[in-house]
Amino acid sequence: MTSPSPEAEDTISNWRPRLFSDDVAAFSRCVVASVGPKSRTRAKALLFAAAKIGEFASSLGVGLEVDLVLNGTFIERFILKAPMSSPTRRTLKSNLWHLASHVPGHEPSPTPCPREHAKAPYTDGEIALFLALADAQPTPRRRHKAAALICLCAGAGLNPGELRGVIGTDVVSRSGGVLVLVGGKRPRAVPVLSPYQERLVKAASFAGADYLIGGSEAKRRNVTANLVSSLAGGQDLARLELSRLRSSYLSAMAAQIGLRAFMDAAGISCSQRLGDLVANLASPTEEQAVGLLCPRHPG
Repeated sequence: MTSPSPEAEDTISNWRPRLFSDDVAAFSRCVVASVGPKSRTRAKALLFAAAKIGEFASSLGVGLEVDLVLNGTFIERFILKAPMSSPTRRTLKSNLWHLASHVPGHEPSPTPCPREHAKAPYTDGEIALFLALADAQPTPRRRHKAAALICLCAGAGLNPGELRGVIGTDVVSRSGGVLVLVGGKRPRAVPVLSPYQERLVKAASFAGADYLIGGSEAKRRNVTANLVSSLAGGQDLARLELSRLRSSYLSAMAAQIGLRAFMDAAGISCSQRLGDLVANLASPTEEQAVGLLCPRHPG
């Protein structure tokens, strides 16, 4: 049995989730404590995984005993039967097999989960054509909305679901760059890539206190459908995909920080463990993040 770090131990002992029963929560705390996670983030991830399979076991009348719930066959049954997205399925499976590896006498041999590959990023030329289509929209309002859509995804890496909550005043100039203040489940200040800053600042100034992508309510749906349709076609371009715009941002960031060089040097081919490594590092200041991700170039 490995002892958790002090911060992980504190997280485990104080974990009282509303979504799970007291029995499931107690089972999860016991299991994760025996594994000895070394960070608060890792402890939370393992607690959630243990609780999910514990909840599944309870629903089937299976006793909350480690050798039953963290049995390889039962883990695979849970992964196949429980409703969840593919990324969640992969994460839970990895964490559950990690827990199972600490069960005495257990030798896990998980069946690989099919992995969804990231969307291919757009080329600079393709994005330039989409921006040209944005500039060709019939009214200033539509031009600014279309430009903001592209800049928030390709220039700041926002997920489609985050777009609906951004208002003009969420785009700020500070710390030596331009940032988007993102709310929701993952609040953060995102540095905007230099090629998109001027367009996004103009769109934000036009929107003011209104939503950058339009509409009047934060919970509105299909906020991007009409904009995406207006940017389809022309110059032989296929329909715009927001996920590919985000991939373009992520690829640019990876190149900027030398991620490929790091992974090649470390012999890493999959990023699954990078989250665990990052959890042990101090977060940079806003100024440091802007300087690293969006450095100013002479001239």
